[in-house]
Formats: sequence, structure tokens, C-alpha cells
Amino acid sequence: MSEEPQSFAFDEESEKKIAEILARYPEPKKASGTIPLLYVVQKQMGRQTGSAWVPRVAMDAIAERLEIAPIRVYEVATFYFMFNTKKMGRYHLQVCGTTPCMLRGSDDVLRACKDAGHVSGYGATSPDGLFTMSEVECLGACVNAPILQVDDDYYEDMDYDSTVKLIEALKRGERPTPGSVIGRQTSAPEGGPMVLTGEEG
Repeated sequence: MSEEPQSFAFDEESEKKIAEILARYPEPKKASGTIPLLYVVQKQMGRQTGSAWVPRVAMDAIAERLEIAPIRVYEVATFYFMFNTKKMGRYHLQVCGTTPCMLRGSDDVLRACKDAGHVSGYGATSPDGLFTMSEVECLGACVNAPILQVDDDYYEDMDYDSTVKLIEALKRGERPTPGSVIGRQTSAPEGGPMVLTGEEG
């Protein structure tokens, strides 16, 4: 992975988004835009480089735009796990290993990420630069566990085979539809809704 870039400038798409974001806050409170602007940067880096992360020079650009000390941006970026402060692979595989996912097979999802994505473990990036894998805490979709989050998309009801299939699709440049891989409707039980189907008696 390469070192941090020497400079950063917001592109046109980011500038439009920043204008929308800062319009939400009174001028004296525009520092409240720190988290949304970190997201803007991370998405711009993903568009421009194929790696969604927030380099330090971009944090400095955020601080300058918000007229705050750079340390205030650094503190936020390094506190929250959703901001990547190092260069990532093209796809960020986020494996939930907390209790509901673990009980329903997240170890198989982890094994599939290692096998199919050629990632040695958490925090590692595959030799081809396509995948970086992280362990994450509860993703809040426990009813459809286990969950694999790829960038911002949730893939639910995963197992070894469906994880391999997803990773192979990503390698081909395809982006499968997020959601339950077994066709579960929202949080209904496997097999479909059991109550309130709209049918009488």
C-alpha cells in the first residue's frame, strides 16, 4: 500500500455535498459537520482511487473548511470505526463476530473471506489489493445473522458458500443486490411471514 498523498482537494461532487451539509448548521456551529464531511472524503477517495479511506491531508482540508483545529478532526476520525484512516482494498469486508452472528456461523463467513478473498486475517489486505478485512461489532441486523458488510452494503443470512459466491462476483466487478441471500423478507422467519398475511381465517 502506498503512503499518504501529499495533497487533497474536494472534487465537484464533494463540494455539492458539502454545501448541502453545511446548510444544516448555523455558522457558529459548523464544526458539527465533521462526521458528515469525513464521510464525504472517504467516498471521494473511493471514487478517485478505489480505496475508501481518509488520509491526514484530507482531515486537514476538513479542519480548514470548518475553521477548527486539525486535532478536532483527527480525534473524531480515529474514534469511530466507520472511518478508515489507512488505505484499504477496493472492497472492505466487515465481518460481524458478535454473539448472534457467531451462533449462526460467522466463523464460516470469516473462513470464506480468507479462502476466497485471499486475506490472511483481520486488518490485512489481499495481495491483489481487492479486499481488506475487518472484524466489526454488532451491525444491528442480528435477526438475519450472520452478516457480512461490504463497504456500505449488508449481506445477510450468509454461510461459507454464499460468501465465496459473493466474493467471486466482486472479483468480476459485479455488485450483487444487498440483503438476505436466502430471500428472507425483511425480518420474517425463514420460509416467509407466518402471521398478518392479509388472508382471512
